[in-house]
Amino acid sequence: MATPHPLVSCYGLLKRRRLTILLAGGLLGAAALVGAGLASGLLGGSPAPDDAPAVVLAHGLGRTPASMTILAARLEEAGFRVVRFGYPSRSEPVETLVDRLRDEVERCCGNDPRRVHFVTHSMGGVLVRSYLSERPEPHQGRVVMLSPPNQGSEIVDAFADSELLRSFLGPAGSRLGTTPDGIASQLPPVRFSLGIITGSRSMNPIGSWLIPGPDDGTVGVDRAKVEGASFLVLPATHTFIMNRRDVAEEVVHFLRHGRFRRESD
Repeated sequence: MATPHPLVSCYGLLKRRRLTILLAGGLLGAAALVGAGLASGLLGGSPAPDDAPAVVLAHGLGRTPASMTILAARLEEAGFRVVRFGYPSRSEPVETLVDRLRDEVERCCGNDPRRVHFVTHSMGGVLVRSYLSERPEPHQGRVVMLSPPNQGSEIVDAFADSELLRSFLGPAGSRLGTTPDGIASQLPPVRFSLGIITGSRSMNPIGSWLIPGPDDGTVGVDRAKVEGASFLVLPATHTFIMNRRDVAEEVVHFLRHGRFRRESD
């Protein structure tokens, strides 16, 4: 059994179970609102032609493809053919979810899967990294990750011994810690063109209290980084980063040119 995070043990004002429930609500509290509000097709527009560059969108933990609706519409307006990959993020292990992603890519882009682009949110980035690490040939498409836990999250570390939070995160989310046995520590270096956009604003005060340094409420800025990637920090929150217009503009620019218009140091 993992040792609790030292910050948790000194937080005597709240009982552990209550803190866990509050944290769980902070992690996914707005997900239902996003899915319900956007799934009705608030943004219109004609789909891109079949020969347009394909972009596979992969949502984050506890979300659905509906959470990427605004970003999908903006990518389509920019001329991309968008495929929204949905997966049961809280009920299946990472290996099974990667198999699902592989099947989706074969269905949508089987003629040339090496050229497909990916845009991910949160845990979706881990799935794409895992998928591409298994491909024997170099990937020629580009990848943009939004708020990815590329080096894990201290939140998972802090509650590693909490059965309640483990059941909430599921088998894949429970492996997103920063320890050596976490998914992030086991992934190989990236071998593809990668851009990362992460946020520095939080809607989750408990999560931010557990994370050292600037964060978006779920992932620390430094934990989003991975060697070899272009990196950009914007004043965005983990939950809503994909809905920002400036984020969409940077995503489009990276997919077209392999770099962001503006990059942080």
